[in-house]
Amino acid sequence: MNSKEVDLHKALKKYFGFNNFKGLQEDVITSIIQGSDTFVIMPTGGGKSLCYQLPALVKDGTAIVVSPLIALMKNQVDAIRGISDNKGIAHVLNSSLNKTEVAQVKSDIENGITKLLYVAPESLIKEEYIDFLKSQNISFVAIDEAHCISEWGHDFRPEYRNLRAIIEKIDNVPLIGLTATATQKVQDDIIKTLGMSNAKTFKASFNRPNLFYDVRPKTKNIEGDIIRFIRQHTGKSGIIYCLSRKKVEEIAQLLQVNGIKAVPYHAGLDAKTRAKHQDMFLMEDVDVVVATIAFGMGIDKPDVRFVIHHDIPKSLESYYQETGRAGRDGGEGYCLAYYAYKDIEKLEKFLSGKPIAEQEIGNALLQEVVGYAETSMSRRKYLLHYFGEDFDEVNGLGAEMDDNVKNPKKKHEAKDELKKLLEVVRDTNQKYKAKELVNTLIGKVNALLKSHKTDTQPFFGSGKNHEGFYWMALIRQALVAGYIRKEIEQYGVVKITDKGLDYIKNPVSFLMTEDHQYEEDDTTNVVTNEKGGGAAADETLVKLLKDLQKSVAKKHGVPPYAVFQEMSLEDMALKYPITMDELKNIYGVGEGKASKFGKPFIQLISKYVEENDVMRPDDFVVKSTGVNSGLKLFIIQNTDRKIPLQDIAKSKGLTFSELIEEMQRIVYSGTKINIDYCIDELLDEDQQEEIFEYFMESENDRIQDALDEFDGEYDDEELRLMRIKFISQVAN
Repeated sequence: MNSKEVDLHKALKKYFGFNNFKGLQEDVITSIIQGSDTFVIMPTGGGKSLCYQLPALVKDGTAIVVSPLIALMKNQVDAIRGISDNKGIAHVLNSSLNKTEVAQVKSDIENGITKLLYVAPESLIKEEYIDFLKSQNISFVAIDEAHCISEWGHDFRPEYRNLRAIIEKIDNVPLIGLTATATQKVQDDIIKTLGMSNAKTFKASFNRPNLFYDVRPKTKNIEGDIIRFIRQHTGKSGIIYCLSRKKVEEIAQLLQVNGIKAVPYHAGLDAKTRAKHQDMFLMEDVDVVVATIAFGMGIDKPDVRFVIHHDIPKSLESYYQETGRAGRDGGEGYCLAYYAYKDIEKLEKFLSGKPIAEQEIGNALLQEVVGYAETSMSRRKYLLHYFGEDFDEVNGLGAEMDDNVKNPKKKHEAKDELKKLLEVVRDTNQKYKAKELVNTLIGKVNALLKSHKTDTQPFFGSGKNHEGFYWMALIRQALVAGYIRKEIEQYGVVKITDKGLDYIKNPVSFLMTEDHQYEEDDTTNVVTNEKGGGAAADETLVKLLKDLQKSVAKKHGVPPYAVFQEMSLEDMALKYPITMDELKNIYGVGEGKASKFGKPFIQLISKYVEENDVMRPDDFVVKSTGVNSGLKLFIIQNTDRKIPLQDIAKSKGLTFSELIEEMQRIVYSGTKINIDYCIDELLDEDQQEEIFEYFMESENDRIQDALDEFDGEYDDEELRLMRIKFISQVAN
């Protein structure tokens, strides 16, 4: 053991109190101390910041750390100041300082007190700072969150692109680039842009064996599902990520109303509130932070026990980084994401206003997210493959920590199909993305395929015996198995590998699983049970409730669905309500419905629970925030005043169809609304009577069935408004 190693271990113990380095830390630190350009890819929780903090403390001069977030800098500066008697050992230089504070920072650097100077890239551009730093003894420059340099990275910051030129103006010192997540494409981009082609590269494994990955379909009952999940993890810290500020506020409020200690965090809150909420989370005054991605980059809380994605993120890098905030101490970390393809479509729409190149990148990244959410193979293997790492899904660390592995789908032989897929990739000259390959296989013509005359080829439609989603699943699994690869430069064009060409000549057994299909309608009654799987409604009870629904309907002279909707019955068979209060919390049941029809249903369920020894979920009651009740009151008052519906919608910032949905919700849960004044303008008496009779005699209240029945005589809106009138009069 040479003296330098001993010194490093002594320094580690002296400054940070650790006896041993973690993973690649020692090699990275040695490289920096030796003055080499160094590039570090190390997942969150791997001890990345220590890689530049320790060399800064032992080397002469001041190290500059470029960081994109003020919160992150503040945390790190506080941590470093905690290991020294002199507050000046670490400083921040950014827009939050006044003139006196800036003068103090400069004085400490000149006097050799400051070892670490944290700077935002925007501050580094300022001529006065460049001139000052030029004349100082700088030990090295570390660029944290270096993926911000790459437009392929998930946090691209244009000002990061000019860092190399600015650093050269200051001094010719070693450069350290650090990132917690980077695909090969992003790594190459960082090295090229920072001009550090000779850098020593250190890449730690991206596998976080203690994290459990779970993706669930996003259903109408998502809020109840989240509350139930948090209650099963009472007293534990967690983060919920949402894409919009509005959703953050809604969910935070909902959790508070349901007795969960939660606060919101997003860029729309003032700095003081944000800092306060962050501190409350760190000090454990609250359990849950509901946040946009503005939160967490600077959070060094080791015991976050769960990370929930209410909305699926825009890229797998974001997802990896956000889930990486769970279980940083090596303890339990549950990563739960809710997925609906509708959310992906929203994000695609959002991209459509951007420049073409940006759209292409954004869409390519989104498709990777879709692949991860819909895949039925080991999620860990899929994720690690995305970051260029092989994973042994049988013996690898954390192999079983994954919903797909815990509940595996059946595999089947796909040797012939894989061969066919690889031949199509080869025979279309490797110029198509996954979607076009699928269209070629199932024989679906589009302009692009036509322009290349692919639709005239003998293999066009050769995979018609399977659905499109089957081929998409096979493409994803062939990618991970290394038979094909995606050409990132060409935004996801699929190329065949040498391994794939060999396979065509010598096919061997290939077992595949079909992807999950998250259909909205199939999953509306799914909630979670203790084990983290899905729990379905009690089918026997559903049958009994349906019989009761029919007899109650007969007694009142109304169609069965006017008593309770099918989804309400399924929710009852899931939650077993035995009091009026519990019944009011069932999907689609309000006070009016409960008091008019509820009694026999509660009696039936109580008897059933007792006779069958049913364990009732005692935590299912989810209180609403009252946001909707305010809107409900507004709609009822304004329809009473006969205000035109368009005006009511406008004043609440709703589209007309959103208003109709709200009104449906109100009448289906048992409250009357009188909208005769608006229906009278649309339909005469005979027309109204005809539609009313249809709903009275129909077995269900589906609008599509009504549209088919009347064959274009009435439009969607007219039928919806009449259904509201019908339910309001007959069922409430």
